[in-house]
Amino acid sequence: MLISVVKEIKPAEQRVAITPSGVAALFSQGHTVHVEFGAGANAGFSDEQYAAAGAMLVGQAEAWASAELLVKVKEPIASEYQFLRDDLALFTYLHLAADRPLTEALLQAGTLSIAYETVQDSTGLPLLTPMSEIAGRLAAHAAATYLTGPEGGPGKLLGGSPGVAPSRVLVIGGGVVGTQAAQLALGMQAEVTILEMSPSRIRQLNDLLGNRARVLMNDPLTLENELAQADVVIGAVLVPGRAAPKVVTREQLGLLQPGALLVDVAIDQGGAFETSHATTYQDPIFEVDGVRHYCVANMPGGVPQTSTKALTNATLPYLLQLANRGVEAALEANPALAKGVNTRAGHIVCSGVAAAFTDLPSVEAASALV
Repeated sequence: MLISVVKEIKPAEQRVAITPSGVAALFSQGHTVHVEFGAGANAGFSDEQYAAAGAMLVGQAEAWASAELLVKVKEPIASEYQFLRDDLALFTYLHLAADRPLTEALLQAGTLSIAYETVQDSTGLPLLTPMSEIAGRLAAHAAATYLTGPEGGPGKLLGGSPGVAPSRVLVIGGGVVGTQAAQLALGMQAEVTILEMSPSRIRQLNDLLGNRARVLMNDPLTLENELAQADVVIGAVLVPGRAAPKVVTREQLGLLQPGALLVDVAIDQGGAFETSHATTYQDPIFEVDGVRHYCVANMPGGVPQTSTKALTNATLPYLLQLANRGVEAALEANPALAKGVNTRAGHIVCSGVAAAFTDLPSVEAASALV
């Protein structure tokens, strides 16, 4: 199979879809791999390393045009829509429920798109988990950074100081992102509260964290009480394939303390806060009603070498299945991978995306594989 890896052109995105070691694994199985010139440079991987692994270095247009299977990190942006076609399989993060223009472009082109974030097996979301882990940790870093005075914050240290109370971090959602954010914030000696809606997950978090953090059932009164005490609120909620639920309304911003910071890790799926909109590392902060928001849409892109290696570790086994079996046979053989299909032949296949865009053509996933 001919597999192409393109350079990411979304603003501030420095990851690349696969490492040279991953290319070598594909090449050893007899596949042809085209890598766009400079695709890995920002993540610390040179063109020479890709060539040594067996890749052919090509330009952007050739990488897209030659591919049977094209692998990326982030969703195509508007300037890349022209490259979509009906005989292309696209394997990347898509987050379509929060992106109508891309959804429409994929449908119009008839592209078979497989989203990392909706591949689902018995363990959960194996291709989303490594980036969620990194994003959760980066959320705690962002909290520590943007509480400081030079970054426009109230001048608080996340962990306080002997005789001075630590900052209060409220994490809404106790999944992978929330757990990682809480653990790193605890490591910086912050006072951490996690709000979660699943009783079984609450028990798991209690076992994991012991008495180092408060883990509470998320109900309206508890949420409002905790918002009023928080220095930082981290939105870490996710419904696979669907738009993120809005867990903090604009009206509730009035409950927050002066100088409070919202960190929205769910922004790729539309955001967990009603007042969120996507930002970039170049301009990460905006203010609504006196409350600062940090809503960087590709947080793991800020640590591209770590992220690229972690992503390749997760995606390569699936990529090898797609290449070795052929896309259709791999999807038929692996139900977890089949759940990643979001669009096919001009129709939405993923139920979460279909729910977001009820006026666009869709089919049941089972029917799409017939």
